[in-house]
Amino acid sequence: MARRRQGGKIGKGGAARTALLAALLPGMALGQSLTPDGQTLPLYDRDENFLQTPAGPALAPTAGAGDNARFADGTEASHTPSVASRPGSVRISGGGEDGEGGPATLLADQVTLGVDKRLIASGGVVIWYRGSRLIASRVIYDNGTGAATIEGPIHLTQPARAGTPEETILIADSAQLDPNLQDGILKGARLVLAREMQMAAREMRRTENGAVTRLDNVVASSCQICAENPVPLWEIRARSITHDARTRQLRFDRPQLRAFGLPVAALPWLTAPDPSVDRMTGFLRPQLRTTSGLGFGIKLPYFVTLGDHADVTLTPYVAASRTRTLELRYRQAFANGAMEWNGAVSRDDIEEGETRGYLFGGARFELPRGYMLGVQIQMASNRAYLLDYDISDADRLWSGLTLDKVRRDRMVMARVGNYESLRDDEPDEFTPSVVADALWKRRWTPARIGGIASLEWSLHAHRRSSSLDVVGRDMARGSVSLDWQRTEILPGGFVGTVEGQVDADIYRINQDSDYDDWVARADPTLAAELRWPLARHSGGVTHIIEPVAQLVWSPERTREDDVPNEDSRLIEFDEGNLFSLNRFPGWDARESGFRANLGVSWTRIDPAGWSIGLTAGRVFRTEPDPAFAYIDNSGDPAFTGPQGKKRSDWLVSATYQGANGLAVANRALFDDSLSISRNELRLGWFKPGLQVSAGYLWLDSDLREDRLDDVSELTMAGGWQIRDGWWATTETRYDFSADRAQKAQLGLEYRNECITVEMSLERRFTSSGEVRPDTSFDLGVRLGGFGQQKAGPGTVARRACLR
Repeated sequence: MARRRQGGKIGKGGAARTALLAALLPGMALGQSLTPDGQTLPLYDRDENFLQTPAGPALAPTAGAGDNARFADGTEASHTPSVASRPGSVRISGGGEDGEGGPATLLADQVTLGVDKRLIASGGVVIWYRGSRLIASRVIYDNGTGAATIEGPIHLTQPARAGTPEETILIADSAQLDPNLQDGILKGARLVLAREMQMAAREMRRTENGAVTRLDNVVASSCQICAENPVPLWEIRARSITHDARTRQLRFDRPQLRAFGLPVAALPWLTAPDPSVDRMTGFLRPQLRTTSGLGFGIKLPYFVTLGDHADVTLTPYVAASRTRTLELRYRQAFANGAMEWNGAVSRDDIEEGETRGYLFGGARFELPRGYMLGVQIQMASNRAYLLDYDISDADRLWSGLTLDKVRRDRMVMARVGNYESLRDDEPDEFTPSVVADALWKRRWTPARIGGIASLEWSLHAHRRSSSLDVVGRDMARGSVSLDWQRTEILPGGFVGTVEGQVDADIYRINQDSDYDDWVARADPTLAAELRWPLARHSGGVTHIIEPVAQLVWSPERTREDDVPNEDSRLIEFDEGNLFSLNRFPGWDARESGFRANLGVSWTRIDPAGWSIGLTAGRVFRTEPDPAFAYIDNSGDPAFTGPQGKKRSDWLVSATYQGANGLAVANRALFDDSLSISRNELRLGWFKPGLQVSAGYLWLDSDLREDRLDDVSELTMAGGWQIRDGWWATTETRYDFSADRAQKAQLGLEYRNECITVEMSLERRFTSSGEVRPDTSFDLGVRLGGFGQQKAGPGTVARRACLR
């Protein structure tokens, strides 16, 4: 006989109320909880009618140590937490049937209503109500008493939340509900949160209109459990676990932590956030750390929420009677910005009797009319402290204010602050301490002559604390630059460009008898460029070749125009600026004279997904440019280096991009005798199970750049999948000129569905007057299911159950 299936809409009264079984789930809005860093992404100013998204604090997760940006001068930018953007204006309104008290949908093989006012649904019962789905074998509802009896197996879910952090699954053998259909008792209950944390209990009881859920004689774990071997890697056994949906907390009564079935630790009670909590006051994951300088130690961070938009983390660090350290992090989000402050105070045996510390802070705010204001403070006792406590590798600190506004056709930037050098070879009194910069730039399309024109104004000033002549030089500069260029496609496929530029500066120089107090100069520049891009496509392969010739003229410099070169000490010569009018990065130095920039590039694009490119070029001058020279011991200019002669070194650059994730780039500078002055090789290989980034750098000594010795250095960082769940990382930096390593690090991570173990061993070989070599070992353990965890690289080792 074919099965007969009945279904329909049931109103508020009578048997329809059985659909309120969806309230069995504690809130039905369970998400992931407290992360090791204390928080997850939020929304603020949220309207309840907007599309439902995770509501929470306005602070985003803390970035890793490698996420710090750097300014153009090499100083490190303090991290500023990001804030979630306001939701859009799209609204989704629920239908009347899904609202509070709306009707439900009941499907069953058989539904009967007896004279005793009992409704019985049996045979594949499915009830849909307000997004929840209840599956049971039989449901009995007594309209007289309001009680409901459900026979299992019972399976209660919210399909719309499947695969999300809010997903919750409830399984039980049977249930008996009170008249309000919110409270009651479930036998043989099993609760699964976010497909991670699962709790199994003999009995589950709900009270206070479903706000409080208690599981008795319960076992909780996030490990996969197999029928043939039901002992998980770890589990928590407790007399009871109570969940309060109002405070969103889990309270464990007499919890006992077990590993491989053996007791490890026990507590009289334990409170933890449920997986719907973004941030909650409490202890975060501890970290074990051992260093040769500080000995064995432990960090135990304590996270304190100060509302939805601020928090503070206090981290005591105690190490083998050698250090007493208190670290602090304060963060706050505003309607128009955010800020973060990190600091620590220490007393240790490394410098006995001395109190050392640091303070790094950053803030960024949105101002009216599109301006952005930035604030940064960086202070430290010395560089050794930053390295001893693994805070930062920074050797120059900058504190100050920034103001910027960037639009499609204009830009405004201003910056004023104080530099502090932590390098032994840079005394603070001889390096610029207070530095101020301002820049305004606009570009437009002239109406009659076409092309693109740009106008730039800039101001700069810096001051040294020394009052000595020459080494204590202070300087201020005002500059204006007007540029125009136009590009046209000529007959035969040629692309021609003409460009004109005028730069004017005025300098005020103090405490340097080698230069005039006031210097004014103006440098016009004219350039013409011709390109001939050629392409060929055959058999799916594309070849592109493009020869380029550029002629540039600007008047020769005179002695009266000389100014100190403070901002263009290091000069790059690569394919990015081969056809630039001026290869100096700053304003103080500019190229002059008549010169020709010649080059050619070739690219091959293969249909298999890989490509290869080659660029070669050279600069020819009528006379050596004095801007690239340095004054030798006899007082005469010495024209050396890749660009110091009439003919520059050859520039050759090659790149390879493979379909398998491999990328290689090499750039070399060499003269006519094939003597290499600079070479840089970079390699990256990124694919599942393997991540490699490596680079090799060779630089000849160059007195003009204050480089007295050759540089030959290798850097490498990599990660690879050893096997399922095991991910190894390594990082090294080796100086071939000094024949010693500067840094070596090895990390190992094991990750399965319920636990993550991280270990790292690092050796720093750097040594100086105050910095000494150091070896450190770090160990951290995270249990899955207690908070949202970031996805790591590689695969996860999952337990395989035999069927």
